[in-house]
Amino acid sequence: MPELHDLSAIEQLAALRRREISPVQVVGHYLTRISRLDGRVGAFVEITADAAMASAEHLTRSGPDGALWGLPFADKDLVPRAGVPTRFGSRLHRDFVPDATADAAAVLDEAGAISLGKTATPEFGLTGYTETLIGPPTRDPWNPENGAGGSSGGAAAAVAAGLLPLAPASDGGGSIRIPAATVGVVGIKPSRGRVPYASGLDSPGGLPVAGPIARTVSDAALLLDVQTGGRAYPYATGAPGGGPFLDAANRPAPFAHIGVTTVSPWDDADDIELDADAARAVEVAAALLSDAGHGVDAFGWRPRGYAEMFTTIWRTSAARMALTDAELQLVEPITAWLIQEGRALSGAQVLEALAAASVFERATITAFAPYDAVLTPALALPPQPVGWFDREDAARNFSQQVRYAPYSSFVNVAGLPALVLPVTVDDSGHPVSVQLIGRPGGEATLIALAAGLEKQAGRMPRPAIWDL
Repeated sequence: MPELHDLSAIEQLAALRRREISPVQVVGHYLTRISRLDGRVGAFVEITADAAMASAEHLTRSGPDGALWGLPFADKDLVPRAGVPTRFGSRLHRDFVPDATADAAAVLDEAGAISLGKTATPEFGLTGYTETLIGPPTRDPWNPENGAGGSSGGAAAAVAAGLLPLAPASDGGGSIRIPAATVGVVGIKPSRGRVPYASGLDSPGGLPVAGPIARTVSDAALLLDVQTGGRAYPYATGAPGGGPFLDAANRPAPFAHIGVTTVSPWDDADDIELDADAARAVEVAAALLSDAGHGVDAFGWRPRGYAEMFTTIWRTSAARMALTDAELQLVEPITAWLIQEGRALSGAQVLEALAAASVFERATITAFAPYDAVLTPALALPPQPVGWFDREDAARNFSQQVRYAPYSSFVNVAGLPALVLPVTVDDSGHPVSVQLIGRPGGEATLIALAAGLEKQAGRMPRPAIWDL
């Protein structure tokens, strides 16, 4: 007899709507798992059990209403929720309790989902690993010696460990895809402008957007439909109704021309080495896509000059935080370094980097245009031990992040959609993922391709913690 967490989010939703289970039962099940198991994972920084049960009881009485009615989720700790501590992964906000709820949370509330608390994130979401000064590190459910990636590390680890059926997340340079690939679940970074309340259009370089993390492509598509359908703003490509992404996951993908590359824009600036298992995953995915009847070709792509442009924009984004000298002493060394480096930039340097980003965006879209999707590794290296990222030498830390995930940030700069999913396993049985990158607004094509690839690859194993 399967446990509730053995069911996909869509299967749980169907059972809820048939009244075979109630929101109270589902929320109770996940709260029990979190209380028993999260000490091993560190996915949560705040658990709002009483509020969650009150919401579940209200929804049970009122009946099915909303695309996510009765399904649990948790807010990333960068998303304010009224009355709930929101720490942004930082000692500076240890006691901050907002009095208003952000749209990223309200959209899911309005869809009938129930927040169980806050998932862990690194300080201000600035790094690709989730280890902070305010709590325990977030660990890979497959191997607790390793980290879970970041910055949506808590969200990805919670889903991978069966502590949540799905989770909202955000991605400014890989923050959905890095942890999803690290722990072997599905993550989608939408196109710039696709998610109305988190379009990326209000930040330097247009980098950060919101998106879903889930165990299956269909579950991720379900959540993406909700994220793109709420809070319509006139400048967002997702307004007013979003895309029928779950429909795309449920129908066969039409013929697609797919380019394959293991080149990253960091190759001419850092010592990028591709792990053998990551390379094999690309080969496996390419073969499966070819077997499905798609056209698959090697893609010759040699971008240049990316590193200086991106690091300038990333430092510029950090420098927007108006921290005092005293506050800089309380933040992580990597945070302080990014802010100080950003403040040292001239206006001309910032404008040149933003102009270079626009040139890179156009050049990348043009280079990718012959293909319906481009297949790359998701990560260059396997999951790394907790503490592997240097917490004192900030410049070395940044280089380590680049070497771990060199295929992520350029997608944000180009404003393209991307999806990561596991397609094979390494010798230890840990899932290994690939990345599919689409055309602007091409989420539905990516989802259809990924859903087919998911079926061909077969069901991935689950970590041992799953059955505890």
